[in-house]
Amino acid sequence: MNFKEELKKRAKIVEEALERFLPPSTVFPPLIHQAMRYSVMGGGKRIRPSLVMAGAEAVGGSAASVLPAACAVELIHVYSLIHDDLPAMDNDDYRRGKLTSHKVYGEAIAVLAGDALLTLAFQLLAENKAGRPEDTLKVIREAALGAGTKGLIGGQVVDIFSTGEEVDEVTLEYIHRNKTGALYRISVRTGAILAGARQDQLEALSRYAEHLGLAFQIKDDILDLVGEEKIIGKPVGSDLKNKKATYPALFGLENSREKASRECARALSAISGFGKEADFLRSLVNFVINRDY
Repeated sequence: MNFKEELKKRAKIVEEALERFLPPSTVFPPLIHQAMRYSVMGGGKRIRPSLVMAGAEAVGGSAASVLPAACAVELIHVYSLIHDDLPAMDNDDYRRGKLTSHKVYGEAIAVLAGDALLTLAFQLLAENKAGRPEDTLKVIREAALGAGTKGLIGGQVVDIFSTGEEVDEVTLEYIHRNKTGALYRISVRTGAILAGARQDQLEALSRYAEHLGLAFQIKDDILDLVGEEKIIGKPVGSDLKNKKATYPALFGLENSREKASRECARALSAISGFGKEADFLRSLVNFVINRDY
């Protein structure tokens, strides 16, 4: 498999679906819909929606059947980025190589655009036709938990209060496992649940997602120090400037690289019992550790 081409192919499928699901920018009130589209359609690797589709495929399901759910997870992700970039949080001016939402539309509209994307995400999850009704309820609950104080928001809160402070490994891992890893868990579990996964399959995929999410964030921390601004789409050293808690800051670059490699190995081990249907998930691990953006 040429993984980069496969990822681009899936990203195109997701973007075509997002184009259909997002309100047209001309619908009243147009400004909020323009802001929603600005952030959602502004690029990105679309790893999380690809994970939803791959989670379904890994247990014998269809990627197409979970496409609305895949788009829902991407909307949750983008909402979190819009809010993360706000002056009250990370105060970032650039995301994915262009001005952040609040720099273009102002803080009030940026906040509302994020809120609107989150609510639209739950609409898409509720309307997804794949799976049994009880499975739909299950993925809605999982998304709410993973995006809430026991997941993404919890990680963000600890991240905010750790800024400029000395943190230990336990705190740093909590931040990364929740701020980043929670959406990876939601993604792969959502696809698998809607495709009728067994409990043992769900547990294996959850372990995979936890290790992959942590590896991804460690690699992000590394790229923030040694990446190329033009490639990663934001200024290099922004974490350092904002005094954020990162793996390189705590352990150094080389130890961080080794930690990311160990997490990738654990992710691969978690899905060793799956057949070729999980090959996309395996290739994604290699992509995460070797990427330069």
